[in-house]
Formats: sequence, structure tokens, C-alpha cells
Amino acid sequence: MTTINTVNIEAAVDRVMQELGGKIVLGMPLGLGKPVQFANALYRRVKATPEASLDILTALSLTKPAGASDLQNRFLDPFAERVWGDYENLDFAVDVARNKLPPNIKVHEFYYKPGAAMGKRSAQENHISTNYTFAVRELLANGANLVAQMLAPGRNGDNSVLSFSCNPELSHDILDAMDGLRAGGKAVLSVAQLHPDLPYMAGDAEVKASRWDVIIDDPQAHKKLFSTPNLPVDMQDHFTGLNASALIQDGGTLQIGIGALGDAIVYSTIFRHQHNADYREVLKAVGTSENAAGILETHGGLGVFEQGLYGCSEMFINGFVKLMEAGIVKRQVFQDPEIQRKVNAGELDPATLEGGIFMHGGFFLGPNDFYQALRDMPEEMAKRINMTRIGYVNHLFGGEEIKRLQRTKARFCNTVFNVNLLGAAAADQLENGQVISGVGGQYNFVAQAHELPDARSVLMLRSFRVKDKAAQSNVVWNYGHTTIPRHLRDVIVTEYGIADLRSKPDQEVIKALISVADSRFQEGLRQRAVEAGKLPADYTIPERFKQNTPERLANIYKAHRKQGHFPDFPFGSDFTYVEEELTHGLGWLKERAKPRDLLKVAKTGFLSPPDAAPYAAHLERMGYDKPRSFKENLYRRLLLVALDSARQERA
Repeated sequence: MTTINTVNIEAAVDRVMQELGGKIVLGMPLGLGKPVQFANALYRRVKATPEASLDILTALSLTKPAGASDLQNRFLDPFAERVWGDYENLDFAVDVARNKLPPNIKVHEFYYKPGAAMGKRSAQENHISTNYTFAVRELLANGANLVAQMLAPGRNGDNSVLSFSCNPELSHDILDAMDGLRAGGKAVLSVAQLHPDLPYMAGDAEVKASRWDVIIDDPQAHKKLFSTPNLPVDMQDHFTGLNASALIQDGGTLQIGIGALGDAIVYSTIFRHQHNADYREVLKAVGTSENAAGILETHGGLGVFEQGLYGCSEMFINGFVKLMEAGIVKRQVFQDPEIQRKVNAGELDPATLEGGIFMHGGFFLGPNDFYQALRDMPEEMAKRINMTRIGYVNHLFGGEEIKRLQRTKARFCNTVFNVNLLGAAAADQLENGQVISGVGGQYNFVAQAHELPDARSVLMLRSFRVKDKAAQSNVVWNYGHTTIPRHLRDVIVTEYGIADLRSKPDQEVIKALISVADSRFQEGLRQRAVEAGKLPADYTIPERFKQNTPERLANIYKAHRKQGHFPDFPFGSDFTYVEEELTHGLGWLKERAKPRDLLKVAKTGFLSPPDAAPYAAHLERMGYDKPRSFKENLYRRLLLVALDSARQERA
């Protein structure tokens, strides 16, 4: 057992204040790897010291969700207590959300939880838009003199070697940069905060304790890790994931992002492998097998995964563990170019070789059972996962020879919220300038798909959204912001099919995108393209694409759900069954949030209320089983109508 010198939280803050003077520029990793208690203590200290200043540079600062109404709080509070327990919110993130940052503190984030920065003045003013591969550059350009991160303690009590665990993506590079600044005479500090519940990841995620100036091991800081519960996957997402999964080739490489669409593509990839006949039947019913036959033949696959896949993803999500457990992510890669070349040629059997990796990731974040799976993972599987530098995963520069050999038939699957008819897509910002999330690694992966000879960029898009009870197309003629420029157009996938845009002239790009748009909007899109001189005036949309309706998909969806396919929560849920039904009911109410719509619901609730007996547990969970006031009685009736209506719609 090797011991190291450690301090508590306040002692670490004391040293920072003493050595870095009045101007502190703190860099922290994305998401889970933030040393929350240290960051909060430093924030409070600077907040109380007006002559000092603190700039924080980071990404994806997470806080426990809070409701905006009594109804939401009744649902969220017990759930939050069960899932997040004593997790301590980041004080600076709370103040950003409330527009209450003190004048001597600024927060610059590269990426936000989608929608979290909307309407938040300081977040919008201080956002730094950049590819995540440039994040270390941005830290240095803004004068970073302090880096801090949460790490996993060493194995078997030996703390001479620690693990970056969830966040090695920038860590080695920024520590190297700090060493260079220190050698040049600049005062800098590095702070590590240990947490015993972080999964220990070996390989490139390991770091010597001696690399850190300050190491915190404070039992008071061992609070629950932040987790992101699995989100429900609805029909639109399931069919989008289904179509995207048909583009994944056996023996290939896979990158996917977080969220419901990421879960959807993982689910359908497993569905394809384990229930292949049913999988093909659904694709045929949707029309994808026929309408996208060309690209499926050249760049897709509908069979089971015999060789398996290699995962190379900025974010190592829970879905990759599910793919490993299903025997799909199993294709091993090696760091020696000559060995990898022979493996690719079939001259060497990877099963006979040591050091094979089937997953490279930059960071991870997910539900609690994901962290537990990593902690409990058999050594044989765990050693095949290498959490490493973001520069290794996200682009080809540096070690290009081995990356090209490893990343055969790569599919880079990401999400956008709209695409225009010329092939440009938006994913991070509205056209009015409001930042929704951030670019992250998306641009890098799209560009990489064009740099590898057999790779494809697959952008997943919900073809429409509902706002104020009205459907709006996410396939648009034009949009005032672009994340992915049209010259990098490749493959767009919606719930209705696959649009292959690569190397196509504009009119063919437009035709392909109209073919995967919702039929309610196709004619309007066609007319706009004709008016702009991009389509012949006599062009007519083929009849087979005029059936792109939610109603047609719903019939297919319901039939296959009865067979046990396309569950709401493919990989488990932190919600109870009652809570799952409550989410549907509350979602139904949210769609009718306007006062006049709620009045209609309330009127129904009073004049012809649904039978309360089937929803007794739901009412008890929300505290409306015994209403004590007119307001509670009103909410009880609203909730009953919502629950009953949502259940009928889903029947």
C-alpha cells in the first residue's frame, strides 16, 4: 500500500488563494469529472472576496432538476431524492441559471445540457463556441492557472497511481500544458479530488499522483455522483434509430451521442442482432428496405454482427455497455500499425493477441446502473475499454496511420434539430443567436467521415416537432444558423427513411430530403425549391413518399410493440411504473399549457371526470389522494383527465 499526502477541501482552497493571488482562472472537465465540493468552496471564497476574481472554463455543468410549478415539484422532489440523494449542486451553475453571478466571477462554458442556457443572460454572453478538441487551447488562451478534477483512488489502497475515470479527455493535455507554464515561471496549480465511487478505468486513464500539486481526500466530499436517468424513447425516436441502425456495417466502427436518439440506435442495433427476422419485417413495413436500397447495399447491412463493431466515441454511453453485453461491440483493435494491418487483412486472429481494445472513449456520463456496471465489470471486458484523450478519438490528426487502420467502415451518428433543403444542419444554436447546447465533437466527426474512405456521417433528425399543439417541420427551406455546412452533407435519417446526400447535385439533395420529410410539409418544401430555381416546376413527389405520416407509422409501431419490441425504456428506468405513467400524463398536460386549453381540461375534469380507481396509486404518489383545498382538487381532476387521455392515446 502506498500512501500520499492529502488535504481537506478548505485547506486546498487556502492554498489556491495564497499562491494564485487575486486572479484565478479555473479549468474543469466536462460533466461528471468536476470536483464539486472544491469548486463550491472556491466559488464561495471568491464570492466573499470582492478584490479577487474567478473565471471558470468548463462544459456541461449539471444540477438536479427543479420543477417550475407545484405539480412538477410534487413529481420531481421524491424522484430527485431517490436518484440523486445528497448530490451537491454546483453553486456557480445555480447562480448562472438564476442570472445571479457576482460581478467578480465569470463562467464560460463550451457546452450546455440542451436548453439549459436558453434565456440565461450570463450563459449566452459568455459562451465560447468551439470544437471540443480545441478546449485546451481555449483554456490557455483565457489564462488558465488552475485545473481541478475529480479522480478515482488507486487500486488496493495504492494511491501512487490514480484514474481519471470518467474524464481523461482533456486531462493529460492540460496537465502537460500546466507543466510548461510552470517551467516558464508562471504560478499554476493542479488539484485532484478523490471520490471512492468513481469507476477505476485503467490504460490511458491512469495518472501518477505525483502529477498533482494538491490531492483532496475529504470524507465530507464523498457525496453521490451525478447521474443522467434514461429518457423514454418514443415512436419517432425508435424509428429514426431503426433506420440509422441499417447503415451500420459488420466489422465497422461506431460513434453515437447521448440522449433518446442514442438509446434508440443502440436498441435497434441489438434488435437487428437478436431478432433479425422481426427487424427486417419492420424495416420493410416502414419502407426503408425499398426506398434506401441503394445506400443499404453499398454502405449498410441488415444481418447479424459476426465480426462485431469497434466503438470509438467521444462519449462512452451506457448503450456501448449494452452493445458489449449483446456481443456486438467486440471487434478488437491494436496500437501497432503492422499488427492492425495484418488483422484487417485476415492474416492474424485478434483472439490470439494481447492488448486488444474494442472501445475508445473520451468521457462518460449516464445512469447509476451504468456506473455500477463499470465497477462490477469482469476484468477481461474492462481491459478492452480505453478511456483516452479527446484528440485521439475525435479526429485523425496525430497517429493518423493507426487511426485509419482501426476505423474501418466508420459510422458517426449524431443528432441535429433541423436540416435545410440544401443539406446544411443546425444542432447547437437557434437562428436568433440563443445557444441551445454547443458544437462539442459533432463537427469533428462529420469532417472525419469525409476523410476516411469508407466512413459515413449519419445525422439523425426528428422530421417534425409539435409546438403549441401544431406540427412544424424540422426539414426547412432555409435557416439562419448552421452547425454542419452543406458542403459536408452526407446522410440524414428521419423516422421516415434515409436520405443519401453525398456527392449529389442540389436538386437530388432536395428530392432526397423531401422524401424523408413529413408529408404534411412536403408540398410546401417542393414549392419553395421550385421558386428558388432549384427544382424543375414539373417535379412531382413520388407517391410512395407521400405516405410519411405519424398515423401510418403508429399502426406499424403498435403492432410490433404487442410483440414486445420498441419499449419506452429499452435499458431500464429509474422511474417506477406509476412514475412512468405520470410522465406521460404530465407531458399530455404540458402540450396544453395555454390557459384556455387547461380550462377545457378542467371543465372536463369537473363535468365528466374519469374513474379515479385505476389511478389511485398515481394520485397518492402526487399527494392528491385526499385533496385539502380547491386548488388541490382542481389539480387532482386535471391530472386524472391527463392520465386517462395519455393512457388511451397509447393504447
